[in-house]
Amino acid sequence: MKILVVNAGSSSLKYQLFDMPQGTVLAKGNCERIGIDGIITHKRPGQSDFKAESSFPDHQTAILYVLKMLTDKTYGVIDSVDEILGVGHRFAHGGEKLRQSTVLGDEELEYLESIVGLNPLHGPPAISGLRACKEVLPNVKHVGVFDTSYYSEMEDYAYIYPIPYELYEKYKIRRYGFHGTSHRYVANKAMELMGKKDVKIITCHLGNGSSITATVNGKAVDTSMGFTPQDGVPMGTRSGALDPTVPTFIMKTEKLTAEETEKLLNNKSGLLGVSGVSSDCRDIVDAANEGNQRAQLAIKILVHNVKKIIGSYVAEMNGVDAVVFTAGIGENDRELREAICKDMSYLGIEIDEKINATCPRGEIADISASDAKVKTFVIPTNEEYMIAYDTQNLAK
Repeated sequence: MKILVVNAGSSSLKYQLFDMPQGTVLAKGNCERIGIDGIITHKRPGQSDFKAESSFPDHQTAILYVLKMLTDKTYGVIDSVDEILGVGHRFAHGGEKLRQSTVLGDEELEYLESIVGLNPLHGPPAISGLRACKEVLPNVKHVGVFDTSYYSEMEDYAYIYPIPYELYEKYKIRRYGFHGTSHRYVANKAMELMGKKDVKIITCHLGNGSSITATVNGKAVDTSMGFTPQDGVPMGTRSGALDPTVPTFIMKTEKLTAEETEKLLNNKSGLLGVSGVSSDCRDIVDAANEGNQRAQLAIKILVHNVKKIIGSYVAEMNGVDAVVFTAGIGENDRELREAICKDMSYLGIEIDEKINATCPRGEIADISASDAKVKTFVIPTNEEYMIAYDTQNLAK
């Protein structure tokens, strides 16, 4: 079964074609600079890449070009688009209604448009990508896979904020959580590695955007991101959790509007704001190793906050069986993993420093100390596979 996975951004359209249920990636690529001039990169495992400039005035033109590449005599991997039996679309936000992966008809599309206010950055391009794909491939099932759906079964006391309840009823202000597709994938992989599902797992998706999730027996019970992806630990440019009066204080003292303050906290804070060096953790680590004190401080703040959330989830779940690191920083920054796991032996979390320092990048690794009570894994995430997995089940 051929499943096409699409992730539409404001000026990009990433894609992967899977052969399911094996999960084999037949081809993948990215249409960039949509609405400007247009560039496509098309890759096939074990084959030479194709890269070219082309005119992509909109997402529909881009998806037509993708289908052309997938069926091309030289660079294609299928004979006809009729081989594609389902298209999976990544959505960051499903609101309160779309609580699981869903075939997207007119009613679902109307609902997604109604909650754009909750998701102004990612919602509109994802909807544009969906409309374009439905126009070009009208006879296949189009499935929405939502990052928020992994948290749809959290208890109300875990997602309701202590503000006037009427505001939740009126505006649906609550903890939604994000990166759910990634957390679901790595938590499932951890359960496979441990050979059981009745386990308590803390998954740390650490990258330019970072979130931490607590999972019990395969179901998420808490997560660090909240009403927006701004909440939780410090990120590349996002501040993470703050005293609620900090934004209003900044607005008053700096004479900023709400929009300007939001931009400051979303785009100029986090690791970039503290270090003054970069939003990229690799650059900050390099600067810290060269003696840059603000870069060193930024790393300490990140480690401190991750450790705090891990500890709070251990208390919330009454224990933990495994800790998982994933995403750009989690998978690749050995020193940061070591710093986070340091001095956590009381909780049973201990890693083998040699294994942690030498484990191959891009591969699953058990970095636990031999006598550790808690397993610690590095598991590369694969959100696209999860989207393809859900899509194949619903496309049937």
